[in-house]
Amino acid sequence: MMEHPGQKTPAGVFLLALVAAATVAFLWLIAPFAGAILWAVIAAVLFEPLNARVLGMMPRRRSGAALITLLIIVVVVVVPAMLLAGALLREATAFYARVHAGEIDIGRLFVEAQAHLPGWLRGWLRDIGLGDVDGLRTKLAQGVASSFRTVAAQVLSIGQGTFGFFVALGVMLYLTFFLLRDGHAIAARIERAIPLTDGQRAVLIGKFVAVIRATIKGSLIVAILQGATGGLVFWALGLPGALLWGVAMGVFSLFPAIGTGIVWVPVAIYLFATGAIWQGIALAGCGFFIISSVDNVVRPFLVGRDARMPDYVVLIATLGGFELMGFNGFVVGPVIAALFMAVWDIFISARPAPDPVVEPPPGA
Repeated sequence: MMEHPGQKTPAGVFLLALVAAATVAFLWLIAPFAGAILWAVIAAVLFEPLNARVLGMMPRRRSGAALITLLIIVVVVVVPAMLLAGALLREATAFYARVHAGEIDIGRLFVEAQAHLPGWLRGWLRDIGLGDVDGLRTKLAQGVASSFRTVAAQVLSIGQGTFGFFVALGVMLYLTFFLLRDGHAIAARIERAIPLTDGQRAVLIGKFVAVIRATIKGSLIVAILQGATGGLVFWALGLPGALLWGVAMGVFSLFPAIGTGIVWVPVAIYLFATGAIWQGIALAGCGFFIISSVDNVVRPFLVGRDARMPDYVVLIATLGGFELMGFNGFVVGPVIAALFMAVWDIFISARPAPDPVVEPPPGA
């Protein structure tokens, strides 16, 4: 009689230990490409419906359909992202050069804004140590220079790791191809390995797929739209660094309860304070009615309400993921939070309901 691997026999215990050790060793081995693997899985999940449509037009040619889908991913996602990164790097470098050459004097801009403020507010700034114009200008200039030196160091390190970046990109695209081609077979094997009932496995995997799609479609796509809209508004108003401001708004829009207002509200206040009234009114109006409304209009259309988690859970999970894993944490954090909630839902639903309390009849 063949014994089950999970039985508490010496052979069963040894097999489980061997499986655990091999799994840990394999995870350690692929850890350098964890980001590439993560984004390959995300791309495969997100573009699986497109791959299914392509496969429907060319049945029995799974490799060809997966290759066409991969080429679409490269053209629609990878190439624009690399072009945007290059343009952003050029604009950041030009902005730093203008600051370093004195063409953009941060301290002078602050002084001009301060001169238009009410007397009580200028007095409050003096009370908190922001009334020394020359000292404030020096501190701001030093802070900006230090910040851009840090960014330049990061850019230099990225440039030095260009080979590693393209290796990771190649791994991501290569793995994406096989996940698109063989994803259903791989998912079926993973489902069989999970020691849960069919219904519980369906809930867990369905939640995982739904959250990935919700995170990408409902967060990253909305962030791109908000950042692009904000950048266009800044460009139309003639404000410098429109691309930088647009990217900043796109990044901050990923954080619930923070959003793009952390960028456009201070800029609008600065415009009002410096006498650029019509520009301030236009930016405030576009920020409130257009930029901030993209999330409320587009996200329900892309995702729907079923896959959404409470905003406070998304905020904490996103911040925690970003702190631990950088940009990858924008996806990993909400996914972990969703799996946490799904596992607890399965656990609670699997528990037997408590016996109803039977009240004794009156007079007993």
